[in-house]
Amino acid sequence: MSVHDPVPAHGLGDLTAELQASRVRIVEAADQARRRLERDLHDGAQQRFVSACMLLGLIRRETNDHDPRLTDLLGRLADELEAGLSELRELAHGIHPAVLSDRGLRAAVDTLAARAPVPVRVDGDLQERPAPAVESALYFAVAEALTNVAKYASAGQASITIGGTHDQAEVEVRDDGVGGADPASGSGLRGLVDRLGALGGHLHVESPPGAGTTLRAIVPLDPHDPRADLSCGCCAEGQCRCGP
Repeated sequence: MSVHDPVPAHGLGDLTAELQASRVRIVEAADQARRRLERDLHDGAQQRFVSACMLLGLIRRETNDHDPRLTDLLGRLADELEAGLSELRELAHGIHPAVLSDRGLRAAVDTLAARAPVPVRVDGDLQERPAPAVESALYFAVAEALTNVAKYASAGQASITIGGTHDQAEVEVRDDGVGGADPASGSGLRGLVDRLGALGGHLHVESPPGAGTTLRAIVPLDPHDPRADLSCGCCAEGQCRCGP
């Protein structure tokens, strides 16, 4: 067969299946790397910060305020250590939240909702835990949606619904903000489209101007199952126009 000959239909199907399987493996490998990095930060640098804070506390108690200047310097050092520890925890949480690995999607989403600057109601849950890469993709879809609510939506409240069927999982985030979100124009939503698409899922965004935004992320529970591909052509354009 020359390079100009058409690829047989069965061969094209095999290539497509292998390409999708390769995309899933890449996402899973990246997710595993994020989990390892979060654990390394927690068990390494974060524990050193905690130990340093404890040692500094002992030193401050030993000084007994005999030297006001030293007491002031130690207090400022304690503040810097606490700030560094807080920033490290935020970094680790952004890489991969431990609560997601330990307790699953609903608990992790509850944490996101509690940290949001507007009231957020959370409903529903998955009947069973999906593959870790699927769980992570859904979590970061919610995280990105709530980030957009805080930065751009001028919303007064939001709601999150978690659900699915026997073969797919879904999260939906609604807000009552200004609308007008465009998945094709922002790197955050564009990244979600790519991540979900690599797992055989898709992102659906409805955001008419002045009427709030609804974001739905849908992904197969088992992205390795070739029959469970939920992706669609319009997802590749950055805006899914599938039916709700």
